[in-house]
Amino acid sequence: MTDASIRVEREETIATVVIDRPAKLNAMTKPLWQALGETIDTLSADDALRCIVLRGAGEKAFSPGNDIAEFRTDRSNVEQARAYGAIMHRTLASLDACRHPIVAMIRGICVGGGLEIAAMCDLRICGESSRFGVPIKNLGLVMAHAELDALVQLAGRAVALEILLEGRIFDAEEAFAKGLVTRIVPDDQVTNETLATARRIADGAPLVARWHKQFVKRAMNPAPLTDAERDEGFACFGTEDFRTGYQAFLDKVKPEFKGR
Repeated sequence: MTDASIRVEREETIATVVIDRPAKLNAMTKPLWQALGETIDTLSADDALRCIVLRGAGEKAFSPGNDIAEFRTDRSNVEQARAYGAIMHRTLASLDACRHPIVAMIRGICVGGGLEIAAMCDLRICGESSRFGVPIKNLGLVMAHAELDALVQLAGRAVALEILLEGRIFDAEEAFAKGLVTRIVPDDQVTNETLATARRIADGAPLVARWHKQFVKRAMNPAPLTDAERDEGFACFGTEDFRTGYQAFLDKVKPEFKGR
């Protein structure tokens, strides 16, 4: 196993993506950002997949963000930062555009760029001892526009500014109150609860999950819906999964969805 990699573990219709750099608490590097984006793009195109779990290796950290050591070599000036940022932002866009639901399994530290990654996921489940924050003011850094959007959508303008301007590290209860996490569980239950959540998602109709992701994202756009967008809300009635679902309900059996 290499020192740093993005690993994928597959169990039927669920893929677990692991940021695997435990010796550095899963701090992100340029190659890791690149590999994460490519991995998510590949999984997004897989019609057999129904849910993705995203986690950091080990139990100490989801990710503390970018490896500060890289600033000397890869982000020491504006030109280098643009090149680095292009990779980061493509990866965040890949997370945002992923067709399948993504559940972040958060243990320990989830700050800076780690919080940016988690914020791009659809659900975030953390342990009671998890810690959050964006202390980049202490590095003389900003959170760029492409990185900021998900934080503002989750927490709102006022809370996003509080997080960025103060740079505090705060606990899981405060993160939940701020809207940054979906659920808090005891530390020893994070894995089981996250995988159970992924299984509940995967047991549902996959086309419906993809539509719901698309519709909720569209709901954030204030532009009026087009006739085609309104009509798409009825497309599910033409699927085999719809017929499977309501027949299973009538027959009082578990539905076996095919994704068509």
